Amino acid sequence: MKKNSALIKTLLALSVFLLPLNLLAQEDVGGLFKSGPADATKLIDAYMRPLFKGLGVGLNSGWHNTAKTKNFLRFDLRITGTAAFVPTKDRGYDVKTLNLQNISPVNTALSTGPTAFGDDKEGARMQINGAPASTQFNLPQGAGINFVPSPQVQLTVGLPKNIDISLRLLPSTKLGNDAGKIDMFGIGAKVEVIPLIMGKKDKLVPFDLAVAFGLTRLNYNLPLNINNQANSNQELTIKINGFSADAIISKKILFFTPFVSVGFNSSNSNLKALGTYQFDSPTLLDPNRKETLTDPIAFKNSEINGLKAALGFQLNLAFLRIYASYTAAQYSYVNAGIGFGIGK
Repeated sequence: MKKNSALIKTLLALSVFLLPLNLLAQEDVGGLFKSGPADATKLIDAYMRPLFKGLGVGLNSGWHNTAKTKNFLRFDLRITGTAAFVPTKDRGYDVKTLNLQNISPVNTALSTGPTAFGDDKEGARMQINGAPASTQFNLPQGAGINFVPSPQVQLTVGLPKNIDISLRLLPSTKLGNDAGKIDMFGIGAKVEVIPLIMGKKDKLVPFDLAVAFGLTRLNYNLPLNINNQANSNQELTIKINGFSADAIISKKILFFTPFVSVGFNSSNSNLKALGTYQFDSPTLLDPNRKETLTDPIAFKNSEINGLKAALGFQLNLAFLRIYASYTAAQYSYVNAGIGFGIGK
């Protein structure tokens, strides 16, 4: 079932140039597609939720490292990486809390499993009620790391009136044999507040103040082949949206610019399993009965929704910039990277 774990591996591979990850395979993720769409939806949601939250945080991170906007037509290109820390409560789940209809633990005292970013070990042994013991399966193992990495590539260009805009773009890209394809688009803007209020007297204020926002969407399509070699139309589609708004204050000291910011960020995800799938659907007369369903799984979640506060800096060394920051939020995270630019 290696293809069934390609979602996590592929998205993590996008940041392999930033963080040396050694993730073990999660071959039995396909075991979550069991006993009807209702139970499968709950299991997949519980297992994948930290991935969606962490990627949502990544979409919202790294938009700014100073309140100062760029001069007209000046620009920089930055490459940064984010590590969103998964809190302890999101590293595992208990199937007893999921209200499953047709699946239960073989041993009622062992009912927990790691999430995608939990421990690198299999979860509890599960059974499909009324089905033969041969259909039992283990809840899938975690990646063995407790943070979700993600990269950001961003171009920022200065506009008149102390405004700059930022773009993030990844055209539809095929990620290899049977690894699916991904695309991403993001747009952000930053406006200096003090020049708007004071005009040419803004130099009298010994710091810079700005408001900023960023809006990003990531789409991912992964071909699947679960339990039925004949059904080649199986596909997992994921859409993640992120929104971030901040008030930023910074002070340039020679080539060093520290900043603090407070703001709000949110993200939501939409997952669909498209195609034809077979589910175990035992009855008293036929314990081996299977049911074939089309497009059986779809759910939406609001993953992140709350305040955040950040502390960081920007270091200007001629055309080279170095960025780093820490943000306290629902999923706290660090962001760091480098940039190349022309002009202030």
